[in-house]
Amino acid sequence: MPRTRIRTKIPVAITIAGSDSGGGAGIQADIKTFAAMGVHGTTAVTSITAQNTQTVTAVVDLDAEMIRKQIRTVAEDIGIDAGKTGMLHTEEIIKAVASETSNYRFPLVVDPVMVAKSGAPLLKPEAVNLLKTHLLPRATVVTPNRFEAEKLTSRAIKNLNDARNAAKQISKMGPEAVVVKGGHLKGKKSVDVLYYRDKYKVFQTPRLNMKTTHGTGCSFSAAIAAQLAKGTDIPTAVENAKKLVTSAIKFGLNVGKGYGPVNPLGQLYRDSCRYSVLTSIEEAKLLLESTPQVLALVPEVGMNIAMAVPYAESIDDVAAIEGRIVKLRERVKAVGSSKFGASSHLAKYILEIAKHDSAKRAAVNIKYSDKALKILGKKRLRVSFYDRKEEPQRIKEVEGMTIPWGVEQAVQRIGNVPDVIYHRGDTGKEPMIVIVGEKASQLARLVTQIAKEMQS
Repeated sequence: MPRTRIRTKIPVAITIAGSDSGGGAGIQADIKTFAAMGVHGTTAVTSITAQNTQTVTAVVDLDAEMIRKQIRTVAEDIGIDAGKTGMLHTEEIIKAVASETSNYRFPLVVDPVMVAKSGAPLLKPEAVNLLKTHLLPRATVVTPNRFEAEKLTSRAIKNLNDARNAAKQISKMGPEAVVVKGGHLKGKKSVDVLYYRDKYKVFQTPRLNMKTTHGTGCSFSAAIAAQLAKGTDIPTAVENAKKLVTSAIKFGLNVGKGYGPVNPLGQLYRDSCRYSVLTSIEEAKLLLESTPQVLALVPEVGMNIAMAVPYAESIDDVAAIEGRIVKLRERVKAVGSSKFGASSHLAKYILEIAKHDSAKRAAVNIKYSDKALKILGKKRLRVSFYDRKEEPQRIKEVEGMTIPWGVEQAVQRIGNVPDVIYHRGDTGKEPMIVIVGEKASQLARLVTQIAKEMQS
């Protein structure tokens, strides 16, 4: 008998917001966030903006009836498990959205977008009262930042206690829950306050000193909506959204001359690359093992080859050969297989180099020799070094600080990011050459070329 196929319903969320031509905020940020959370994203475009990382140069509003039809058409066929609103520029648009969404029972997250990151107004002043009276009573969760909460409550917000009071006041306007975001408040931590069912809950993360914050509010509200679409309770939805946004800022995209966009897919992309990293190292291992000439390039401490996932933050994000690559009588042999966290030595080089050039995610160490350096130089690779004898005592006294210090010295020495970093050793420390690049497999091919040229 033919097997019956069981179809599982995919959660569906809708974003009712403006379009950002720069791809950093608005529906573009929302769709990426929905995807990152495993939810199918649909859209009802309210306005079209000509926008980049620095400014909004033009806004064209869609007809209110067209906005209604977008929501209705999606709801009647696909269904909507949760929704969110973003830029609702005019009174007519707010009325249309409030009226149309009231025809359905899906939870609605309202992000009361008023001003763009660049300072451009995205909500006409006369529409603020209509937002309060028509849309907030329909909302499940409202997510104002400090300045939006101040406009909604007509009170200054300077600290956490003010944020608590504002959240409670906004809740009286009709929403089931209110989150006053703390990104614009001062302090070492970013603190968001949730007011829900007469109780407060605080969510805090370390404040990130980064300029990749364009679209933060959009992604946060979209993440809450995605969680609600999956049936998550409100406090958990807010908590998970906070985690996603922190990650999205941390892995943000440095594009444009202003505030770069957040990257909701950063964590997903990083995790998906783990397999390709291991594959690249395994390919490199096989190539090195099958090239007898590599034997001459293995240091006394052994050779290793490593590669990191994108946005690597720690040694656990860097894979290498467990037990290193060692010398046999006529060839080299990997002691173990590729594994994340297997080499702190090369991982430190990669993590430090990535601060200057994120594309360089791989490294290999070879035996020091003047001839090898000469060959590398002829290949037009940037070569630099650091002198371990110049290492300050305060650096020597801290475990694991030598390599970060050495890489910084090598970068400063040539005023650029080197492809090759070497040192001539010190007491009890073997001289070494470390080559960095984009992929482990590419570095392995380079090492085999060097090995063969050294034999000629």
